[in-house]
Amino acid sequence: MQLLFFLLPFFLYLHHSTTAHTLSDYHSLLSFKTTSVTSDPTHFLSSWTPSTPYCTWPGITCDSSNRHVITLNLTSLSLSGTITTLHLPFLATLSLADNHFYGPIPSSLSSLSFLKYLNLSNNNFNSTFSPQLSKLQNLQVLDFYNNNMSGPLPVSVANMTNLKHLHLGGNFFSGQIPPEYGKWRNIEYLAVSGNELTGTIPPEIGNLKSLKELYIGYYNTYSGGIPPEIGNLSELVRFDAAYCGLSGEIPAEIGKLQKLDTLFLQVNALSGSLTSELGNLKNLKSMDLSNNALSGEVPASFSLLKNLTLLNLFRNKLHGSIPEFIGELPNLEVLQLWENNFTGSIPKSLGQNGKLTLVDLSSNKLSGSLPPDLCFGQKLQTLITLGNFLVGPIPDSLGKCESLTRIRMGDNFLNGSIPKGIFGLPKLTQVELQDNFLSGNFPESGSISPNIGQITLSGNQLYGPLPPTIGNFTSMQKLLLDGNKFSGPIPPEIGRLQQLSKMDFSHNKFSGPIAKEISHCKLLTFIDLSRNELSGEIPKEIKNMRILNYFNISRNHLVGTIPGSIAAMQSLTSVDFSYNNLSGLVPGTGQFSYFNYTSFLGNPELCGPYLAPCKEGGANGSQQHHVKGPLSPSLKLLLVIGLLVCSIVFAVVAILKARSLKKAGTRAWKLTAFQRLDYTADDILDSLKDDNIIGKGGAGIVYKGAMPNGDLVAVKRLPAMSRGSSHDHGFNAEIQTLGRIRHRHIVRLLGFCSNHETNLLVYEYMPNGSLGEVLHGKKGGHLLWDTRYKIAVEAAKGLCYLHHDCSPLIVHRDVKSNNILLDSNFEAHVADFGLAKFLQDSGTSECMSAIAGSYGYIAPVCDFDCRICLHIES
Repeated sequence: MQLLFFLLPFFLYLHHSTTAHTLSDYHSLLSFKTTSVTSDPTHFLSSWTPSTPYCTWPGITCDSSNRHVITLNLTSLSLSGTITTLHLPFLATLSLADNHFYGPIPSSLSSLSFLKYLNLSNNNFNSTFSPQLSKLQNLQVLDFYNNNMSGPLPVSVANMTNLKHLHLGGNFFSGQIPPEYGKWRNIEYLAVSGNELTGTIPPEIGNLKSLKELYIGYYNTYSGGIPPEIGNLSELVRFDAAYCGLSGEIPAEIGKLQKLDTLFLQVNALSGSLTSELGNLKNLKSMDLSNNALSGEVPASFSLLKNLTLLNLFRNKLHGSIPEFIGELPNLEVLQLWENNFTGSIPKSLGQNGKLTLVDLSSNKLSGSLPPDLCFGQKLQTLITLGNFLVGPIPDSLGKCESLTRIRMGDNFLNGSIPKGIFGLPKLTQVELQDNFLSGNFPESGSISPNIGQITLSGNQLYGPLPPTIGNFTSMQKLLLDGNKFSGPIPPEIGRLQQLSKMDFSHNKFSGPIAKEISHCKLLTFIDLSRNELSGEIPKEIKNMRILNYFNISRNHLVGTIPGSIAAMQSLTSVDFSYNNLSGLVPGTGQFSYFNYTSFLGNPELCGPYLAPCKEGGANGSQQHHVKGPLSPSLKLLLVIGLLVCSIVFAVVAILKARSLKKAGTRAWKLTAFQRLDYTADDILDSLKDDNIIGKGGAGIVYKGAMPNGDLVAVKRLPAMSRGSSHDHGFNAEIQTLGRIRHRHIVRLLGFCSNHETNLLVYEYMPNGSLGEVLHGKKGGHLLWDTRYKIAVEAAKGLCYLHHDCSPLIVHRDVKSNNILLDSNFEAHVADFGLAKFLQDSGTSECMSAIAGSYGYIAPVCDFDCRICLHIES
């Protein structure tokens, strides 16, 4: 009995302590829900209520006693908010990955002393790494990937002695990799890629004897090369140091990494020869050394890489022949050697392993014939041999390769006929065989590939008629047959190619009339039928092609007049009717008023401006009354005097207008800001100088403006409004709506200026310009596929917001690469709402009225109902 009285206080304390912890967990979770989570779009936390035991709440795992929370997993729930305190003393696993949390990571997390797993990746956390977090001595996994953290890489993290997995990539950390990172004894995964790191790679990294995966590349810019100590990482399986400014030679010590299966060193400045010791990597499966300055020949030791599945050596300075053993590698699937100086023939055994999926040998100096067994295993998807000196026929086996999706073998010396079954391959999307010596007919097959989007056979010696089955290529977008000897009529079945955008049949021997069915191809923007033997009249149905830009029918035997209805085609930017037998008056209205007279030369019976005067009765129909004889000298004098007087009047009016504007000054300008701006309308107007122009388009002129506080902005000057207009056609309301949009992947409209005649839109400035400029400019080759994919996803997120979360909903309708702008980190921002539609609550749509879209470009979604637009753009 005395013992019972003695132990009673202990049991009471124990019960009180357990109850306190239980209540603490319960209140901490509710506090997290109410204070840290400001948005829960999926209502995942709605069941976190006092009426149910917290150990049954979703995302919560308790220990066996159902008292202590040991796991909090809220991954991929689109939650947002800022993390405050989280008092769960027994918590071992915490995952908030793939959400929208922001703000600093609280140092109070360091109180979770039992924590072993902490994953906050794919959020928007910022600020620096708190040194307090190094108190988490039991932590084994720390993942902060893809946030907005900055400052130097934290040295304190090296004190977490039990770490096995550390991912700090995809942030904005700067400075050097601390040498202290070589202290861990249990680390297996280390990633600092995708930051802004500089300096040299510390040799201490070689001390991490347990390391299996090392990722240090992408957007980091190290000085120097790969330290030889990397060869000491005996457990290393994956080493990725791509795109990070490495120079020098590949150290021979890498050959000591006997467990390595992935080696990525692409897009650096590595030089010297291919290290022969790389042949010692018996377990290597993927090796990418592309986009460097490596020279010399492929070492014979590479024949030992029996497990190799991917070999990328493209864009280097390698020479010599492609060794025969490359074709004998038993597991090789991807071989990319393009843009080198390889000579000799392609290994005859290439493909005989039955596993090849991609071969790209373009832009070398290869000769000889194509290997016969490239598709031996029926797995080959892409075959590219552009720009070599290959001869001989295309192997018939390729016409039976049902796995093929792309064939690009242009700019060679291939001869013989095109294999018969090639256009019937079920997955084929692209065929490029231009600039060879191929002959024979256009191949027919029993079945037609439903996916072929491009056939380019230009510059060969193909002949014979174009078969009616050409109309079965219903997915065709580009059909380029120029520079051959095709003859006979253009089959009317061509009108069934509803997806066709470019058609080039020039430099052939096509005869007969132009098939009027071509006008059924509503998406055609380019038609070239020049230098054939076409006859008859120009089909009037051409006028129905509403987005046709280029129309060339020169050097044929066409007769009749140029249909006046073609002049009404506003999309036309270039035409050529020269050297035919056309007659009558050239239309002088619409786009024809801008075309050069050389577009009509070589037609003796054509008349009009800059051409021969029309003979009496030479202009047919309703146009005859326009035909006049030569003007008399006195009439010409009167015209000159009249023009001179008009010019003087115009000049006087312009001077008076300029003086009135100058007198008004900037007092008429009104700046409407959508956030706090530390500059005025005058500061914005000061940027409207020719030297500051960074873009021009149908929507106006764009200037780069430097504000007095150091901010950079983009100022878009819209075309002047109609003088005397009594209202702004809804411009103010629309701009107010766009100004309220706040999304990471939508260009922010900071404000706009107006003086009742001109509108200036003020946007945040994007240093890397448009995606179109990056893709098609000098930087295009350095835009990695990972970055391109990221940009595509980010642009899609911006459009998704407009379609589903914005109020009112907006359909952009002008989505193209030039309207995707890139900030300093190549993050995508959707811009230019010139053709946008607001979707009203009633389900109807209303077009943006005041901001013009791109001239000469019509996005595919513009001709459809807005609900269909949503589906297509999404």
